[in-house]
Amino acid sequence: MTGSATAAASESPPPLAGMAWFGPDPGWRIVDFRELWNYRELLLVFAVRDLKVRYRQAVVGIAWAILQPVATMLVFVVLFGWLGRRPAAEGAPYGLLAYIGMLVWQLFAYSVREGSASLVGNRDLVTKVYFPRLLLPAATVVCALVDFLIALLVLIPLMIAFNVSPSARLLLLPAFLSLAILAALAGSLWAAALNALYRDIGYVIPFLLQLGFFAAPVVYQTDALVPERWRWLWGLNPLAAAIEGCRWSIVVHPGVSGPDWKLLPVTALVTLAVLIAGLAYLRRVERWIADRI
Repeated sequence: MTGSATAAASESPPPLAGMAWFGPDPGWRIVDFRELWNYRELLLVFAVRDLKVRYRQAVVGIAWAILQPVATMLVFVVLFGWLGRRPAAEGAPYGLLAYIGMLVWQLFAYSVREGSASLVGNRDLVTKVYFPRLLLPAATVVCALVDFLIALLVLIPLMIAFNVSPSARLLLLPAFLSLAILAALAGSLWAAALNALYRDIGYVIPFLLQLGFFAAPVVYQTDALVPERWRWLWGLNPLAAAIEGCRWSIVVHPGVSGPDWKLLPVTALVTLAVLIAGLAYLRRVERWIADRI
């Protein structure tokens, strides 16, 4: 791990003779990219550690990254099959659409849920050693992304089973995934900082995630279920735009029209604004968060 030994900031205690003070650079900025680059190896250490802890002593290990979205997708396929009406366009491959929705949702939900405990769960480190606190919630997003990429492999047999061929739209898939990753990072930052200061957040987040599962079109298509006059609300939801965009990139079908293209730039700007606000808030509180955690 590399680090930056900085001169004592005005609010930092004076270093003893022969000792260096490690802390944030003097001055205030939302993100110190040079400092993050210096600590890049620590980010990987946190991510690898979290992955090992998560799957240690699990019988099927990292295969849980695949089993969870597949099992959830099958549950909803069977449930809506029994009900006789699937919330998707006529003739659209519902199982494939639901699986894509589950992948994006799990990326976001894992990042927020685990990110909320990232600072509190590393109390011993946070109170004793300086490093950019941003690394802890960011590491949970890296773990979620690893799970996402592993589960993404199941798309290949699903596309073959539903006779779906890839098209040039796949080139836009990284753009929609980036939107989901930015939303996951923003949620993780806010959850980590707020939960470190207010423990109530740890109880609120699981409840909000349950609501969010149905507020985002994870197991349904917006066009098939949401009344037309309310669809603009889903259009402003970053997760809804990311899920519908990923579906549109992968599944070529007349009933899969993608996100609200007119609102997409607004959605992207709102996501960036929430992310920047989360970075600024974490930066603001990290100077005294060790005393409150």
